[in-house]
Amino acid sequence: MKLLIDAGNSQMKFALLSAASWHDLPPLATHKHAELSAHWQACRELDWSRVNAVWASNVAGDGVAAQLRDAVAAHKVPLHIIQAQRAQGGVQNGYENAAQLGSDRWAALLAARALCQDDCLVVSCGTATTIDALNAQGEFLGGLILPGLDLMRSSLLARTAQLKHADGRYAKFPRNTADAIMSGALQATLGALLQQYAVLQNNAAQVILTGGAAGALQAQLELPVRVVENLVLHGIAHIAQEHTK
Repeated sequence: MKLLIDAGNSQMKFALLSAASWHDLPPLATHKHAELSAHWQACRELDWSRVNAVWASNVAGDGVAAQLRDAVAAHKVPLHIIQAQRAQGGVQNGYENAAQLGSDRWAALLAARALCQDDCLVVSCGTATTIDALNAQGEFLGGLILPGLDLMRSSLLARTAQLKHADGRYAKFPRNTADAIMSGALQATLGALLQQYAVLQNNAAQVILTGGAAGALQAQLELPVRVVENLVLHGIAHIAQEHTK
């Protein structure tokens, strides 16, 4: 059995993978990474006697990486930290410096390739929103990084004295400030996504959405859309399985 880890900016997500099953474990807020060992101890489904390897993507920094190494070492299990490659899992990495591509984006691209053999956009909606283009030949063409919906809203509130935090709703023509902020953030994200979709010049291309804001985006898109939870973890699983073949 393998323990899969997606250590992102806001959350650390976990899954157990065996030949016959997939099991999601409770996430941990990344800023609580010092509590990682205790968190795992509280997960009843996590039986370390059955775990033979740990595979992780980490974009949360050196402190989290050190915590991962220490927590895994306590169980005497090998830890594999993935990195983007020039080519892997049917995907060609078009980044100028292949290793500079975030491991989470790389894993998401590999998972998307396994799901879709045509042109697609891989959109991850977390602390940041990434919009990555993958063509039918498996070539990662490049992508965008922009602030996530919550980050857009919090940045605006932090720098404007008279705006107060409030949970808004999307509206085509917002009539209160909270809705205006929420709608502006969502429209900005949709605009970037639709522009990249147009650049692909394929009206049948699929949009693969993942992350906390995926549902909000999906509701406003009249495109072929597929929402996949924990896309990064699925990409890590593909890398781990390829390694053991």
